[in-house]
Amino acid sequence: MPTLLKPFDSRYLGLSLAVCLCVFSTNLVLAQQPSTSSDEQVAEATGVANEARALEIGRELAARASAIENMQSELGVYDAALIEAYADFANFYRQLEDYASAISLYSEALQIARINTGLYGEQQFPIIEALIENNGKLEEWSAVDDLQQLNYHISSRVYELPDSQYLTAVDDFGGWKLRVIRENLLDQSGRGLLNTAEDLSDFYERLIESAELHSDIKPESLLTMIYGKSQADLTLARSAAATPYTAFEGTASRFVNQTRCQNVTNSRGQVVRQCYTVQVENPRYRQSQRDAKRMFLTRYTRQITSSIARLRLIKDTSSELSNGEHQQLESQIAELQTESEQLLRAANRMTLF
Repeated sequence: MPTLLKPFDSRYLGLSLAVCLCVFSTNLVLAQQPSTSSDEQVAEATGVANEARALEIGRELAARASAIENMQSELGVYDAALIEAYADFANFYRQLEDYASAISLYSEALQIARINTGLYGEQQFPIIEALIENNGKLEEWSAVDDLQQLNYHISSRVYELPDSQYLTAVDDFGGWKLRVIRENLLDQSGRGLLNTAEDLSDFYERLIESAELHSDIKPESLLTMIYGKSQADLTLARSAAATPYTAFEGTASRFVNQTRCQNVTNSRGQVVRQCYTVQVENPRYRQSQRDAKRMFLTRYTRQITSSIARLRLIKDTSSELSNGEHQQLESQIAELQTESEQLLRAANRMTLF
């Protein structure tokens, strides 16, 4: 989260002012060189235009920074009026493609919003969305993930399950997590990706089951959630099918103790029987690993089958789907059915184990 606010300082001008000065200097040199051709004349004209634009941007940045400093002096550094001022300044940096400076200012706006409207104020949503967009431009995916979770967390406190705003927040959060899994944006290990997929599958299942109990929630509004869950389950099932059974934890003990005896001659020259205990691999352990893999794969293929049934029921009973939505849903069902059948065949092939 953003750090405590400090009075605005000129470092916020940062990269944009540096770029402006660089452009200004370069074009000034070009403008001073004699023109000997039409190309040079065009370059000179372009330089003059760029110089004028750089000066205009510099003046605008300085004016905005000065305005915020004046507001801080007159109103205090936490006054609600600063929210819009910071957000407008940040948007100006965004237009200049200086995303780092925009993020700094949006973060300040978010902190003031949380101070003035509470931790769960709706005024935070557009600021969080802007932070997500700008961090995405810089491919700061860890920051985007934190912001997506914050956005959903606030939505879950502000809205109730039947509210369309809450369902939209669910779709946005789930869509982001699916992208994290598919593109591995957070550089997770294989196990980490599976944990993310399992969490997402459970997240969707809880919400779908709760939503189905509300008579005022239209089944059509659950389509994105149901399909998203099926994609998380497909990820888990595919991973299980491609993973050697030896990577799964068996249910039987890996090692067992065995007693072994042999005849030995003691110090008196007598032959006596001597026994000792050794630890050996349990012959049932490998089979329990195969069973564990089969159970994991079966669990998620069944959930995919359940999602297909849910989608098919909505397709067959809904009167609100357009022809295009109906065709898209049919295509999704056919795709899931094909994937599910392939995974079931894989589960029955012992060669994969």
